[in-house]
Amino acid sequence: MQNEKLIVKPKKAKGEDGHKVFSIRVKDEIVTQLEEICKRTGHSRNELIGMFLEYALENCEIEEAREEE
Repeated sequence: MQNEKLIVKPKKAKGEDGHKVFSIRVKDEIVTQLEEICKRTGHSRNELIGMFLEYALENCEIEEAREEE
């Protein structure tokens, strides 16, 4: 029988896995809509919010302020 060692690596600190945790306030009707999409798709709220944020960032345009004439 071979004597294999269990190697335990240091745990990464929170936030070092490429994700950050933060809280937001949203209207009740948005939560209701999210919950409905969760039921229909099987995705968690977290997954959906991540998808929606990625989509919004990829499709966001910043309109520069125009100087008043």
